[in-house]
Amino acid sequence: MERAEPKRRSSGRITLNEVARLAAVSPITASRALRGERSVAPDLVARVQRAAQQLGYVPDPAARALASQRSSLVPVLVPLLSNALFVDVLDAVHRTLQPQGFQPLIGVTHYRPDEEEQLLRTYLAQRPAGLLLTGFDRTDAARQMVAASGVPCVHLMELSPAPDVYCVGFSQQDAGHAITAHLVARGRRRIAFAAAQLDPRTLQRAEGYRRCLREHGLYDPKLERLVPEPSSMRLGGELFAELLRAHPDCDAIFFNNDDLAQGGLLAALRLGVAVPQQVAVAGFNDLAGSDQMLPPLTTVHTPRKAVGEASAQMLLALMRGESPQPSSRDLGFELRVRGST
Repeated sequence: MERAEPKRRSSGRITLNEVARLAAVSPITASRALRGERSVAPDLVARVQRAAQQLGYVPDPAARALASQRSSLVPVLVPLLSNALFVDVLDAVHRTLQPQGFQPLIGVTHYRPDEEEQLLRTYLAQRPAGLLLTGFDRTDAARQMVAASGVPCVHLMELSPAPDVYCVGFSQQDAGHAITAHLVARGRRRIAFAAAQLDPRTLQRAEGYRRCLREHGLYDPKLERLVPEPSSMRLGGELFAELLRAHPDCDAIFFNNDDLAQGGLLAALRLGVAVPQQVAVAGFNDLAGSDQMLPPLTTVHTPRKAVGEASAQMLLALMRGESPQPSSRDLGFELRVRGST
């Protein structure tokens, strides 16, 4: 005799009640078992999981959110997916949250606070379990929405001294200062700064560059090139050539991102400019391929995978009702000194 097909709700979805019935447990026990709660005996968890697999049961996130007042979704808002830096962060976040039953929901802001505000308006309506936001550059309305929601929130890539703000990152300004100080220590005196995108973290690195050169009496604002267009190797090559045309005495260039610096090194090869003998070149973020350039690129290694993991762990603690300390975690940075300086 064939087994009767389970009766389904009007939507056609297998229900939790059907899973509980097949596993011979209560719906509450089935729910707890599928959420991985430790209060459920391992043999019951195995039984429920077998029943769910046999029936093809897929949890309904909307129903779960309605029952618990929170979903398992964790929106993660980043500026771009074309930037390897944020891909590394997202991968670490996913690897940390997913085994704990939470699903990262990626939102891309394109470095626009108004786009981020709209994303937050949409995601907060879904009663997410937590939020991971990049930096602190957002509209007043977005800040008010996050505060009023009561949703646990951790900020990525930047630090804040405020005791009620949870964040994981490093000092962008100190990193900009450190790479500039390295160039000064190598005897460079006409050090240019080339940057694109001009988001808050870019401007913080620029301030670190300025602070270092002012400390040594070397700052010249004419050696800065700040352009708002997206960062790229093409743009880096153009900025390299432009700086040397305008300032033939320039003996070093600190590029705000490695793709710009990689473009600068390729331009140096085309133009016959010796690196580092004539011009030293430094980058930021230690992106893939930087150690394979000719010469290998000196850069700032940023702990993006560690930031992703640590921020997700901090958020997990907040979602458990804990108050992780310190609320601001500085993971630091590392100079990777190579042949370009």
